[in-house]
Amino acid sequence: MRTLHPFHGGIHPPEHKSQSTRQGIAAAPLPARLVVPLRQHNGNPARPVVAVGDHVLKGQMIGAPEGFISAAVHAPASGRVMAIEMQPIPHPSGLPDVSVVLEPDGEERWIERQAIDYRAIDPADLRNRLRDAGVVGLGGAVFPSHIKLDASGLETLVINAAECEPYITCDDMLMRERAAEVVQGIAIMQHVMAAREVLIGIEDNKPEAISAMQAACQGSGFEVVTVPTLYPSGSAKQLIKLLTGKEVPSGALAPQVGVQCFNVATAYTIHRAVNHGEPVISRIVTLTGNMEEPRNYEVLIGTPVGELVKVAKPRADTSGYLMGGPMMGLPLTDPGVPVVKATNCIIATSAELFPPPPRAMPCIRCTRCAQACPADLQPQELFWFAKAKNFAKAQEYQLFDCIECGCCNYVCPSHIPLVQFYRFAKSEIHAQERDRKASERARERHEFREFRLEREKQEKAAKHAAKAAQAAASPDGGSGDEAAAKKAAIQAAIDRAKAKKAAVTPQNVDDLPPEAQAKIDEIEERRTHARESAGQAAAVQKSDEGQGAS
Repeated sequence: MRTLHPFHGGIHPPEHKSQSTRQGIAAAPLPARLVVPLRQHNGNPARPVVAVGDHVLKGQMIGAPEGFISAAVHAPASGRVMAIEMQPIPHPSGLPDVSVVLEPDGEERWIERQAIDYRAIDPADLRNRLRDAGVVGLGGAVFPSHIKLDASGLETLVINAAECEPYITCDDMLMRERAAEVVQGIAIMQHVMAAREVLIGIEDNKPEAISAMQAACQGSGFEVVTVPTLYPSGSAKQLIKLLTGKEVPSGALAPQVGVQCFNVATAYTIHRAVNHGEPVISRIVTLTGNMEEPRNYEVLIGTPVGELVKVAKPRADTSGYLMGGPMMGLPLTDPGVPVVKATNCIIATSAELFPPPPRAMPCIRCTRCAQACPADLQPQELFWFAKAKNFAKAQEYQLFDCIECGCCNYVCPSHIPLVQFYRFAKSEIHAQERDRKASERARERHEFREFRLEREKQEKAAKHAAKAAQAAASPDGGSGDEAAAKKAAIQAAIDRAKAKKAAVTPQNVDDLPPEAQAKIDEIEERRTHARESAGQAAAVQKSDEGQGAS
């Protein structure tokens, strides 16, 4: 039996998982409208490659990857493109983003699909195909998988099947019902990265999933490891420590210690993309919480949440919805937001299930947050630094090692929303870093401009000096032909100016109306009077000067 290496801290909140595992996975109904955001992954959003009015097939690419850190987006159903516009999406900012709005035609006509022989093609080509299939991490981070797969010669490939958050059971049901497909996806990942061993970590509160995966792994060499139920054992760094004993250093990535970690649902989508030629157009979503019929559904990407939850029959006292788990989930302010690749769970909330948090009280320095922190930080110190906006000190205390799991919030007797302070500090530091980089770029542009102007000045001075030297070297102080050409050019310019002046003649001077002629006569009279006055003044001044001299 493999020796486990427990990580620091952790908590065990109520699980609330059994409600949604009583029935198998069902297919969610096709909605009347699909809203597919082009930003469903970390990195650059996809670039739209369809136009309004286009008819698309199921699985057709509607958003192409833009840059290295990006992934494609596909039509979840056949139909017509109704709009490409800003639409609300599930995001902490609450801001809308560019989305493709589709009207399904109900025919569900697929693109031509073709399997890939992953053993016969170059790994780089396979990674590009996975990028074009829209494969991203489905554990919540939605980082493009083709980038994570670019880590050859690994010691260990870790498959994250812990699913430690309360209420969420989509990975559990996926392993129960589709274990063989998951294992095929894992085999593809192992081949691409040439990993020496594969460890599949599953919490011990999922006995059916453990049995199904053990049966599917027979003869593969993959090891299913049962780990204790403890939140957040499903966090990548914590699971790596738990299974291998290796700690990913602060600021480092898992491949630097010879390990890479993927979610179990990501392995399944890799299998579908490679062995069936299907891009990521759907995912399993847990509908649970304050619902009459909680269950897991296979849901098309782009399905509006408000329409989806109707299949699970929310109760009358439902107060809202949470995407994800109660520890790290995102409250949905608009039920019209669509299901995206990061949507693993929708929880219907109520005052009974999720009562309002008590008013925050002053910190009593009990250190419970430090005891529960799985990243082995000092949350109370980070809280003080974030509150005082002492961001430099917060960074010294490894603020960015915080995984925002919420363990500190859960155990705090003063009910301080600690994670909110950490997010605030991180966002401020990122903003300051952006400002600093922008200032540096502006300074570099200014210095380059000054350098360019000085260079041009020196080049002009050198040209003038060369011309002067050439003129001094000629017998007549310069080339006679050159001087004659210059004089001719000057004379030609003078002639052109004279001709232009002669061509300009006063307009509308004949047959002037009486009012205009009267104004001209008045002006001429004033000019004459002014000249006479000036002449008289000059005569008087001259007379005075003569008298003074005598």
